[in-house]
Amino acid sequence: MELLRNPRAMREWADARRAAGERIGLVPTMGYLHEGHMSLVRIASEKGCGAVAASIFVNPAQFAAGEDYEKYPRDEARDLAMFRTASVSAVYLPGVPDMYPEGYRTYVEVEGVSKGLCGAFRPGHFRGVATVVAKLFLAAKPHVAVFGEKDYQQLAVLRAMTRDLDFGVEIVGAPIVREEDGLAMSSRNAYLRGDDRIAARCLSRGLFRAGALFSGGEREAEVLVRAARAEIEGEPRARLEYAEGRDPDTLAPLSGRVGAVTILVAARVGPARLIDNVTLGR
Repeated sequence: MELLRNPRAMREWADARRAAGERIGLVPTMGYLHEGHMSLVRIASEKGCGAVAASIFVNPAQFAAGEDYEKYPRDEARDLAMFRTASVSAVYLPGVPDMYPEGYRTYVEVEGVSKGLCGAFRPGHFRGVATVVAKLFLAAKPHVAVFGEKDYQQLAVLRAMTRDLDFGVEIVGAPIVREEDGLAMSSRNAYLRGDDRIAARCLSRGLFRAGALFSGGEREAEVLVRAARAEIEGEPRARLEYAEGRDPDTLAPLSGRVGAVTILVAARVGPARLIDNVTLGR
């Protein structure tokens, strides 16, 4: 497994893989890996990528002032060991000065789909995400890039950016991987301790409740969302930010009877901001 520390090294690796006729898969991460990340690597391999590159970069551009950039969990040695076990071909580990050198002033803004939901609570977040992923694409030159569906709005933003800027990269969404108790796997789960960890289950519990209603024949978007919201609002340790029903493809708000809906929720539990979602009818 090759370790690549700057954009030039990443580009040279990618050029060599492409010259050899290999199909490159890219798995962008901010590190502190869990089984959800490992599932992305497996999916990249299943997509016929003989050369899978993963990146580890805690991107300051997607953190607003007062967010957890400095506290975000990091463990490079552990992450590299996990990637070796997963047969990753190369890991890209740029530093902040490599990605945002002095005088940096260019950012990617994706309009429409980045508004509302997390975009309303984290101003500038998706500008930072789109910018760093564009830079990763330019350095790693992937044929395929895999992102988790837990970050559903992020996935929609990156699909729009990739299409609009003609990157020619196939964007693949990977299903949410959950803990045994239903909590969606996330690096930020490391912040949860004791009663907060138990309380965090309210997000998935609300989504599962909406799913059960849908399976029972309920099709009113407001009823489904209300069921998810009630579980979170009923947990004293949780502070709900949003619970909304959106179109699975466009993320447009939905109301009335629906054939398919993605319910997205976000809440703060203790020191952690958690997000989750479920798509019903697909």
